Amino acid sequence: MVTEAAGIALATNFGIIIVAAAVMGFVATRTGQPTIIAYIITGLLLGPAVFGVVSPGALTETMAELGLAFLLFLLGIKMRLDEISHILTPIVKISLPQMTLVALAGFGTASLVGFGLWESVLIGLAVMYSSTAVIIKMLTDKGTATSLHGKLDIGVLLVQDIVVVILLAILAAGQPDSAFEVLTTLLTVLALVAVIGIVAVFSSRYLLPPIFRRIAGKTQVFFLIAISWVFLFLFVSQELDLSIEMGAFLAGIAIAQMPYSKELQARVSPLTDLFILVFFVSVSLELNAAALFAFWQEAVIAALILMPAKFVIFFALLDWQEFDLETTFLGSVNMIQVSEFGLIVGAVAVAGGFIDEAVLGFLTLVALLTMSISVYVINYNSVLFEHVRPALSRFERDDEDRAQPEEYHDHVVIVGFDEIARRAILQLDDRYDQIVVIDRNVSEVEAIEEAGYDAVFGDAKYEKIRKEAGVQYADFVFSSSVQTDINHILLNEVSDDATVFVEAEWSEDATELYERGAAFVIMAPQLSAEQLTLYLEVYLANPEEFESVIEADLEILYSSELFPTTRSVWGEIDD
Repeated sequence: MVTEAAGIALATNFGIIIVAAAVMGFVATRTGQPTIIAYIITGLLLGPAVFGVVSPGALTETMAELGLAFLLFLLGIKMRLDEISHILTPIVKISLPQMTLVALAGFGTASLVGFGLWESVLIGLAVMYSSTAVIIKMLTDKGTATSLHGKLDIGVLLVQDIVVVILLAILAAGQPDSAFEVLTTLLTVLALVAVIGIVAVFSSRYLLPPIFRRIAGKTQVFFLIAISWVFLFLFVSQELDLSIEMGAFLAGIAIAQMPYSKELQARVSPLTDLFILVFFVSVSLELNAAALFAFWQEAVIAALILMPAKFVIFFALLDWQEFDLETTFLGSVNMIQVSEFGLIVGAVAVAGGFIDEAVLGFLTLVALLTMSISVYVINYNSVLFEHVRPALSRFERDDEDRAQPEEYHDHVVIVGFDEIARRAILQLDDRYDQIVVIDRNVSEVEAIEEAGYDAVFGDAKYEKIRKEAGVQYADFVFSSSVQTDINHILLNEVSDDATVFVEAEWSEDATELYERGAAFVIMAPQLSAEQLTLYLEVYLANPEEFESVIEADLEILYSSELFPTTRSVWGEIDD
């Protein structure tokens, strides 16, 4: 009976968390706020810090841990090894000095606000990480996880994960007897990660492809096999005393090298969203008001010092590695928060008797403050860059300021490749000699180039990408992105004589885009309605011609080519 009652209590608590988070998430969405903040506030309201209606339990703790693991698995699926190999060297060069310098900044800050020597040392070691959960979640939501600055940030986070595993192992074992013991732990962990990584790469080439080819058409089995693969890596990582997040990421890397990764991304995302919801609620659910606010003034001061300190350190290191100004700024501003792993380090340090709970409360409040602020900073990082760029212009390299080559003038720029953009290219091809497509999908970029068009891999929100495509010299710009910030930038950057077609999701956005100078704003529902009207007109007027239209459309749909030779017959019918 006791076990049954405990199970009911766990289920009830979990239900309360989901309902409360859904309500807060709805409020956040309606008011334009990031959902991460809503989840953190949910935990504070439900936990002992405010109402105390929910107590953390095994279910929420497990779900929270799985949230981080699945988030990294989802990220791993998007990472192809050939896309990150060129930045592995700068990642290593940046990560180790960054953690050392931030740890020193944390030590100095803690000493400044009045903590003792050993407390300051532990605080410095706890604050040197940035938040994997916040950064990956925000980059994934913004669609910039595979951008250059996204890859750099994620690479640094993975190195930090390895370091935090080592630190946790040392703290759990008590004070080490010698430097040799620390070195042994370091080498052991690195060796285990290398072995798991080799197994993942081997599996992606020889083990997984034949398995997935057999089950690719059976969606339920396909999903279960993929999830089983993740849990296998989680189990192995846990048994080897490694971070399960690292195991999940490596599991995703293995699947990313296969053609089935796109479908799996879509299937895993809803499950990941549920887990990550529970994670952020659980971060603040365990907080006790007394411990949380014992050093609240010191926590505020520390947060105000550490955020700019982290930015400056990252900025200097990225600039040292000679990345362009935009990548340097965005990669640095994303990493200003204190990680949730800092709280784990603090909890283990409390259990080992290194610090007391009040210091853990200090670390918790610093982490919450910096994570909460950084969510907004990451969300608006591109806008922030445009505002501060003049002040940072002295860090801009000579090759960033050079004039646009003469190869692109009076041409077409297509931003984002989808079905609408593909058909637009087919229509524009007859009139323009040069068409440049900006897209973040490597396979599509390669196919576009094979079809005889120019392609630029990257995100149009970055100035370097827009310069490479010659946006300011274009005669016609077609954006299939519904991101208003990208479309605003395009409208501001094109010449006065250029024609700009953009896409919008909401009527309010469409109105604003027209006011900013768009020649035409595409809205998918209206476009579908107009197309349906054309189909009906042809069908009612001449059923035989209608059949030819459908046959042409079907040839396009069935074609495996990115740009099939079959063209629409609408123009012929109009003539």
